[in-house]
Amino acid sequence: MDQMMIEKIKSNPKYQELVAKRSSFALKLTIIMLVMYYAFILVIAFDKALLGVSLSGGVTTVGIPVGIAIIVISFVLTGIYTNKANTEFDDLTNAVKDDVAKWSK
Repeated sequence: MDQMMIEKIKSNPKYQELVAKRSSFALKLTIIMLVMYYAFILVIAFDKALLGVSLSGGVTTVGIPVGIAIIVISFVLTGIYTNKANTEFDDLTNAVKDDVAKWSK
C-alpha cells in the first residue's frame, strides 16, 4: 500500500468515525475495569479487615466473592466489547474497505 492510499484512508470520514468510536468505547471500558481493580487493591491496602470478614462464620470471607465478581465483570466487559466490535465496528470497517476498493479501481 503506498503512502497516498494511506493518507486517503486516514482522511476518510468513515475511518475517522471508526477510530473515534472504537477508541472512546475502549477507553470507557478500560476506565471501568481500572477503577474496579484499583478500588479492590486500595481496600486490601488500607482496610484488610473489611475483606477478611467471614460471610457465614466459616472460612469464606467477603474478599472471595468480591474477587470473583471482578473476574466475572472483566469477562462481561470483554463480551460487551466483542459484541460491539462484531457489529458496529465491523460495519464501519467494511464501509472503509468498500471505499478503498472503489479508489483502487
